[in-house]
Amino acid sequence: MRLLSVAVLASFLPAVPSAALAQSGAQAGTTYYVDSKAGDDGAAGTSAATAWKSLDNVNAAELKPGDTVSFKRGSRFTGPLTLAAKGTAAKPIVVQAYGTGALARISGGENDCVVVNGNHWRVSGLRASGCRWAGFEVGGDSNELIGVQADRNIAGVHVTPSGSRNTVRDSVLTDNNKMSVNDDGGDNDSGAFGVLLNGDDNVVTGNTISGSFAKSADYGMDGAAVEIFGGDRNVVTHNTSRNNETFTELGAKKGSTATGNVFAFNVVTSSHSRGSFLITRGPRHIVGPVKGTIAAHNSVYLPARNTIGWSCHDGCSPSILKLRNNAIVVGGESGWEDGKGADEAGSVYKGRKARFKLGPKSVMADPKFVSRTDLRLRPGSPALDRGVPLGPQWYGGKSFAKDAAGKPLPATPDAGAYQY
Repeated sequence: MRLLSVAVLASFLPAVPSAALAQSGAQAGTTYYVDSKAGDDGAAGTSAATAWKSLDNVNAAELKPGDTVSFKRGSRFTGPLTLAAKGTAAKPIVVQAYGTGALARISGGENDCVVVNGNHWRVSGLRASGCRWAGFEVGGDSNELIGVQADRNIAGVHVTPSGSRNTVRDSVLTDNNKMSVNDDGGDNDSGAFGVLLNGDDNVVTGNTISGSFAKSADYGMDGAAVEIFGGDRNVVTHNTSRNNETFTELGAKKGSTATGNVFAFNVVTSSHSRGSFLITRGPRHIVGPVKGTIAAHNSVYLPARNTIGWSCHDGCSPSILKLRNNAIVVGGESGWEDGKGADEAGSVYKGRKARFKLGPKSVMADPKFVSRTDLRLRPGSPALDRGVPLGPQWYGGKSFAKDAAGKPLPATPDAGAYQY
């Protein structure tokens, strides 16, 4: 989608070691092993010594709630890995790593690499690289991707319109920099997504997302760390974004919605010559209106001249975008609004220019980040005590009401992702 041209859970819930996933009380099923180097598809697959060799046996297995599939580190496979069985909340089906070395790698330009159409899967210990479209495609419900890796795809993770209540956390999504459509004219180029959310009620938290940045015939460059198109009530929180074209861009087809999405405690930096933090649309845009977006306690540093902090265009109003307690430094335009404008307060902005009205307690000043990549606040920062008190709905729930380093929020919070 077009960047407007204008002149943790992971941090707070303990990570579950992969070896412990199959040993927990909820996991009482069978464990299967897969080893691309020493395995044998004619073997039983129920021990490391009798591991399967390919993904074929996994795809054909009648997995039950509580079962586990363990992939030998250092293995390489050609996808797809199709995870279609259904676990339960009490007994998810687990994918994990065993052994030492690099995560098992699934590749293949003919298919999406890991396709999760079942429910209640807990997937970790896999890398999806150089796939047809998505590294991980999630079309089921109540699944978790934990500590996975994805690179060299159009989308590192794609949650389809049927995917809901899924979680992507503690993962590394790097250089997903391919375009699915890249032709002259039509305003239709699309691709280079760290995460693409088309479904509802998903959580993206604690991830490191970088390099979602690709050449586009229509736009020059395009890409997003987290793109939301047609998804409602998604929570994007406590992520680290580096060198992406934009952090998030939102839209929906006419007659569809992308309502009530929350972005909180994200840390966004880039050394690229262009970029943005948040792009959203009003009712006059072809992929608008996008209603009820919240952006709270994010820290942004985009020093190049062709950058923008946030843009709310083609009929902006408080019902389209609400911003609270952000610290945003850009080399270009710190914010842009038209129409009635966004609902904004408690923030610190620095840029060459701005086209929006400051809200209560907001100020144009240097927030004094520690460095270009460390966006904690230095002593004397005007962001200290700048924020306004917020309820948990601004963060996506009480579980996320801590700063980017896991600190609780004081009664009068600082602006930005970090509390001093």
